[in-house]
Amino acid sequence: MLKSLLAMGLCLLLLVPPAYGAPAEDQPAGEVKALIPDASRNSQPLTVKDTLRWNDLLQTNTKGRMRASLNDGSILSLGSNSELRVVQHDAASQQTSMDLNYGKLRSQVVKITQPGGKYEVKTPNAVIGVIGTDFYVAYENGRTTVVCYEGALSATPGDGSSIVESTNSSTGATTAVTVSAGQMIVIGPKREGGSVPPYDAFVKKTKKSTAIEATHRGRAATFLSAAVIAGLTIALTQINSSSKSCGCK
Repeated sequence: MLKSLLAMGLCLLLLVPPAYGAPAEDQPAGEVKALIPDASRNSQPLTVKDTLRWNDLLQTNTKGRMRASLNDGSILSLGSNSELRVVQHDAASQQTSMDLNYGKLRSQVVKITQPGGKYEVKTPNAVIGVIGTDFYVAYENGRTTVVCYEGALSATPGDGSSIVESTNSSTGATTAVTVSAGQMIVIGPKREGGSVPPYDAFVKKTKKSTAIEATHRGRAATFLSAAVIAGLTIALTQINSSSKSCGCK
């Protein structure tokens, strides 16, 4: 009787289909292309060429910045003092979801062509969805700022939130609005005496806040200057030493 029960149990186990697919945390989403320390992934130091995976929590401190390439070709540029969770990125179905808990993020998104494809960035009080564009999102002091550099995107205020500043006549809206290239909006509490800054100047400021090359060039120039000064100092020291009297007659 026992042997019969064991045999039946084994048969049932063989009939159960195996679980396909790796756990979400094991699924790759992209790769780190450039960074300025200090930046971390899941509280561990981050390095160039590290693989990003679903549910990774990326953080930068006051000096840190990071750029990553997603598997579909989209580019993420995370500014200083920022925290971003890569919730999901399925390149085949073009399903991408990011949580910007705070800080600054620039996304250069490839065009979505798959049916049902989406690319969303969520902040604590807004959801930004795109179908292929270049845009900036920041969440600071309870306010979400959205700037569309190219293309178009949809921005939806969260419950209890509304658009308090805009360049596209959407101020006061509490539902989804379209933000086109050359436009910006702010979602969240009103700011006393606040006004929308000139777009061109603000674009330069936002792009600079997530850039890495400019900072690297600045550091390289500093290192080069230090090396030149050190070299001149050594050369002058040697010249002065050789010019001193040797006491010979």
